[in-house]
Amino acid sequence: MPERIDFAALIAGHTVVIEMINSGDAGLPVLTQLLRVAQPALGAAAMAFVEFGPTGGRVISATGAAEWTVGRPLPANDPATVCLLSGPRVQQVRTDQLDGKLLGELAERGLRRMVVSRSEIGGYAVGSLHALYGDGDDEPVAEQHAVVAYLASCIAHMYGDQTGLPVHGDGPVVAALADGLAVVDRDGRVRLWNPAAAQVTGRAGNQALGRPLPFPIPPSGQVLDHRLPDGRWLRITSGELSGPGALRVVTFRDITDQQRRDHERDLFVAVTSHELRTPVTVIKGYADTLTDHWESLTDADRRQAARVIGQRANELARLVDRLLSSAAESGPGDEPPAPFDLGEALRVAVTDLPSELRHRLVLDLPADLPKALGHRPSLATVLTELATNAGKYSAPGSPIEVSARTDGQMVSVRVSDRGIGIRPEHVERAFDRFWQGESGDRRGYPGAGLGLYLVRRIVEQQNGWVSLRPRAGGGTVAEVRLPRG
Repeated sequence: MPERIDFAALIAGHTVVIEMINSGDAGLPVLTQLLRVAQPALGAAAMAFVEFGPTGGRVISATGAAEWTVGRPLPANDPATVCLLSGPRVQQVRTDQLDGKLLGELAERGLRRMVVSRSEIGGYAVGSLHALYGDGDDEPVAEQHAVVAYLASCIAHMYGDQTGLPVHGDGPVVAALADGLAVVDRDGRVRLWNPAAAQVTGRAGNQALGRPLPFPIPPSGQVLDHRLPDGRWLRITSGELSGPGALRVVTFRDITDQQRRDHERDLFVAVTSHELRTPVTVIKGYADTLTDHWESLTDADRRQAARVIGQRANELARLVDRLLSSAAESGPGDEPPAPFDLGEALRVAVTDLPSELRHRLVLDLPADLPKALGHRPSLATVLTELATNAGKYSAPGSPIEVSARTDGQMVSVRVSDRGIGIRPEHVERAFDRFWQGESGDRRGYPGAGLGLYLVRRIVEQQNGWVSLRPRAGGGTVAEVRLPRG
């Protein structure tokens, strides 16, 4: 650690971050660049940012010696999560003096001290910024604490702008607000404007009072869904206020989340209908051919028709399994995790893949690979989804590499391709249910958007985690980490 913070480098690097924002960049790329700037200036061995939601936290960006933590979840009851969400906003923590799986792994890797600051909006913690130091580093001083707190506030400002953050959806902030309420006179001018109205619309009371409402008013007793210029949706109702003056009471709430869910539902129905229709049409066509022209077909033609029917039926069965698993929120089952031979399980799972995908796989499985702790049957689903995803987004016939390694107390499986790659801002959103990237991607690469969602849920129910990252030279790397057996 340097004797003093390199403020010149910090300001120069922060200027680059601001220029990225001004040029239209947002979300994870900007956040990660900020961490890369802060690490050397603070003399830290690593930087990391944890995003919090209703069910806990997740590492969404990390640099230096903590890059391996990206994608790692922090359950709400984890001691590390409790520590981060309580106590002083800025604090220094020893990772080897607190319980918690992730903190223990950081301590094992020599990262035993960290300066951490919460990123807060109106008292609500959206995340926490961590500067991690090794055993050989000097004790962090007040300057380090102040800079980490400042950078955490900068990140909170990014969340407030909602420019690509949070990465796991809109978060609980808007949902926690009360309904907006306004009273308007016969001329449509605002006479009363409660605090929630200011929060929902972004207009303070002095900007709203005496002026027309920034949205239309539905007839009394009716409901109107209205889209604001910034893309958010309001659900508006109105009613007459008894007494003189012909005043009207208008209530409104932000229903952006509901509109998004409705859009996802419509998208899911459309995409799933298409995905179901394709194999059903092919199966019906070949079945009709066999029924109507059995005598005129050769044995080779009949076998080919039966083979195609079987392949399409397998595709249909896999899609139905995905839909049922997604709807039921089911996991590997109630059977407790058990040690299993990861290398053997991967080799067996490969044999269940479609032939055109199986022939593209290049396996790199060391003979001394330790056992993994989890549910062996579910590994076939994980490999199928990751390999199918790699095959869909890469050129036909191009190799798909499946490798396994051990890393401390974890064993990892990587599925790598040389396809179109993944944007840094999409590495987390790709795990959302029904998410399929941009509309252009959705047209060019069919699918229901459930595969990666199911993979993450299956792996995390086995105390592991999964992440995506762009591959150097082009392509994508999907990595699954499971505890050693």
